[in-house]
Amino acid sequence: MAGRPVNHQRRAELLDAAVEYAAEYGFSELTWRPVAAALGVSPTTLVHHFGTKEQMLEAILGRLRERMFVATRDLAGEQPDLATQARATWARACDPRHEAEFRLFFAVYGRALQAPQQFAAFLEHVVAYWMNSLVDAQGPDTDPATATRTATLVIATIRGLLLDLLATGDRDRVQDAAESFLATLEHSTQPSAARPR
Repeated sequence: MAGRPVNHQRRAELLDAAVEYAAEYGFSELTWRPVAAALGVSPTTLVHHFGTKEQMLEAILGRLRERMFVATRDLAGEQPDLATQARATWARACDPRHEAEFRLFFAVYGRALQAPQQFAAFLEHVVAYWMNSLVDAQGPDTDPATATRTATLVIATIRGLLLDLLATGDRDRVQDAAESFLATLEHSTQPSAARPR
């Protein structure tokens, strides 16, 4: 079995199904037998395609991160400015259709902080993945230290707002705060001649 090559298309199908399972049932249920039963395959099939349970979890987290990033990029369009990129990120994050994914994200985040060595890859990418796009969105003429500082504030604010939304369900209040924050970014990216005096 170990010598049989992995069918990458089949692996991708299983991985997407495993992401859906993880989002629905949570982090603690990611063991071979329940996942295999839900996907209609044997545990041996999962081992063949993913290796260890830890490797399967890492693949699930990577695929989840990739889906979030691609969806946000599609919303933001080509070469967005900072305000557009931040608004697209928030729109994807607060969409009720993706609530389960972000609940899983925060569950893993909490676990990773308790076991940083086990989740080193997750922690390495959890900020850097978004940092690069938000820095790039500020344009090549922005001072790198300023761009990094601003991107950090945007990431922290959006994640804080999302955590509040998931914890309280108070969509009107959180959305109002998000709009206020996003408006400050839109104002800061207007050309100086267009800004009110």
